[in-house]
This record gives sequence, structure tokens and C-alpha cells, in this order.
Amino acid sequence: MDNPKHNPHDPWDQSIYGTGRTVPPKSKGGIMAILLILVIFLSGITCVLSILNIRLSRQLDDQKPQELLSFSMSDAVVATESPTVPVDRQTEPGDVSIDLHTPSADAVLAQVDGTDWSGVYEKNIPSVVSISCTLPRGSSTGTGVVLSRDGYIVTNAHVVENAIQITVLLTDNRSFEAVLVGADEVSDLAVLRIDARDLIPAQFGDSSTLQVGEAVVAIGDPLGIEFRGTMTDGIISAINRDMTLEGRTMTLIQTNAALNSGNSGGPLINRHGMVIGINTMKISAFVDKAGVEGLGFAIPSATVKEIVSQIIENGYVSGRPTLGLTCESLSMFYRYYYGLPEGMYVTEVIPGGPAARLGINAGDIIISLDGVQTTSIEELNSALYAHEAGDNVQIVIYRGGEKYSSSITLGEDRD
Repeated sequence: MDNPKHNPHDPWDQSIYGTGRTVPPKSKGGIMAILLILVIFLSGITCVLSILNIRLSRQLDDQKPQELLSFSMSDAVVATESPTVPVDRQTEPGDVSIDLHTPSADAVLAQVDGTDWSGVYEKNIPSVVSISCTLPRGSSTGTGVVLSRDGYIVTNAHVVENAIQITVLLTDNRSFEAVLVGADEVSDLAVLRIDARDLIPAQFGDSSTLQVGEAVVAIGDPLGIEFRGTMTDGIISAINRDMTLEGRTMTLIQTNAALNSGNSGGPLINRHGMVIGINTMKISAFVDKAGVEGLGFAIPSATVKEIVSQIIENGYVSGRPTLGLTCESLSMFYRYYYGLPEGMYVTEVIPGGPAARLGINAGDIIISLDGVQTTSIEELNSALYAHEAGDNVQIVIYRGGEKYSSSITLGEDRD
């Protein structure tokens, strides 16, 4: 049996505790007296400052009318120095040129004390349309912006990609079947046309004058037509933001205005009611387990003007390179099972295109382009879009257990 340890102290000794020996408290009367004096002193200073503040406020109140008048006059002088562009919402049929406007002096002064967002909405909602597409398998929805009175509409290329039928719904509930004038995957812009002559075209602003922090709103159909005409607000979070999607790099406007599936192709509008961008993408929650919010992107109006003009004039954007084929990635299982190298499997070769002229066939595997290994569509597009139509690049093909290297002249994508 264990022997109990001898305790040298009396357990009932009032001067002993488990954490150590106690010491009698010192007198705190002197400290309390000093604190009381400090409180009285500070209270006196506060009273004096309050009296001085009241006198200063009265003097400032007497000067306010004159100062405010001076401020307003100086703002008016600066505003009148900005170029004033007349608003033309009555374009003649066939006139689909996009003029980039800057806000007039009156528009700036009218919004010094705050923005009338309800007025911005009323001005733009007639120019916003809902787009529904029938696909080979399923359907898709998006938003569009009216370009001209006679039926031209701009939206995103990915909204109408592979569409068998495209339907446009106006805000007055009229519905039209649309024709695809042309699409450009690189800029993600497409132009549609409907058989109408009385549309109200949107007014486009100059995106090159944007600054971070400017207030903006987005109008569109988040999650589909059920919520069409929804307006969300935010600011310009960044400008000239380079984003890469499937090997295509786009320079975009970043905003924290809420964008969701269905907003694609809709307008991003500044406080003057001008469209300064076409909404195109959002960083989705799947990139982070915690979710991502407030990261939306829009195509600048300056880019829209350039691309739309070419699509309407030519049906395509000149200079876009193409190999003249379609391809897909090879799965790891497929490669190991058949003993194939990494690369892009050619599924179709367009007759008369660059690949067909070189002798590339369906079933070949593109291993590299311009020295860049092509194991995904992103890598292939990145190598391709680093060039222009007419450029000669080196291509490596795998066929029947052998690799072949040759030079290929890139064609112009007119589809």
C-alpha cells in the first residue's frame, strides 16, 4: 500500500492556496484619488471643446449657401468641356453602326446628388430581349441587346452555340424567330436578326473612359425567362482584365454586379444609362469549395463595336485563324488501351480547308502545333490564336504508329 505524502503545512492555514502563498492587499486610496482628479480634468476639457464646436458650426452654417453656389458653378464649367454627342434612337432601317457616346453635361449635372436607377431601367428595358434556343439535346436561354430599329441584336456566341432554332422575346411580349447573322467564338459575340422594324436600339457608352469604382447595373434573365428583366447593381471592380477560356484570351471588364446563368449577352450599364459592356461570364462556385461571389465579367463596348461591325458586314470576323478540322481530347483509358500518344483526336476534316489540303484525315492525332504540345482544346486554341490567318506554323501528326511533321498554312475562319 502506498504511504500518504506528508504535508508540511496545515491545510486550514488561511494564508496558503493551491496557486501559492497570499500577500495582504495594498491600500488603493491614493490611486482612486488620482483617477478622480483626471476624470474631473477631462470633463472640463470636453465642455470647453463642445462650446468651441457650437460656435464653429454656427459660423460654417452662415457660409454654406455661398460655398455651395461656388461648387455648383465650378462643376458646370468642367462638365461643359466634355464632348456632347446627340442621342440617336431613331436609326433608319439597315443602319446598325454603333456609336460610342460620352455623357453630356446635363446628364452629369442631373446625377450629382445621386443616380436615378429607375430612370436608367426604364430607358434600357425596351432594348433588352430574352433569347431561347433549341439545341440538338435540350435547350438554353440568354439575354440580348437591340442594335437597330430593323431587328439586329447582339448576344454571346455561347448562348446560341449549336442552336437549331433561336427565339427572341421582346419586353412587349412579341416573339420572333431569329436568324444567326454570324458569331465569333474568340470574342464570344454573336449577331442575330429578327423581322421587326420598330425596335428601340440601346445607346452605347465608351468603355475606354471607365474607372474602377464607377457604379453600374446589369439587366437580364438570370436563371431563365421566368426572371426576365431583372436588374442588379454593383461597381466596376477592374478594367482590362485578361481572362482565358478554352485557350481564348479576352480582355474584359470585371464587375461585382450579380450575374447568373441567363444574364449572358445582356447589357452592363453605367449611371448615365449607356451600355458599356455585354455580360459574358462569371467565376462559378465550383472553383472553390467556399463559393465565389461578385466576380462577373463583361465584353467592353469598344470591342463590341469592332466585332459587331465586322459580323454584320462580312458574317464573320476577318483574320481569325483555323485549321479546318474538329477534334476532341483522348481519355487516359483510351490512350493506354490502344497505345496512343497524348494529343487531340481529329474527328472531322473540312473539305478544302488547310488540314484537308495538307492530307490530314479523321483518326489522326495532333501532337503539337507551333511547338506547343496539344493535349487539350485549351492548349490547341492557345497555340492557334497566337497566329493570324495566312501564317505558316509547324504541326506534328501521329498516324499508324508514326509521327509526321509538316508546315501548315492557317486559313481564315468564316463560319
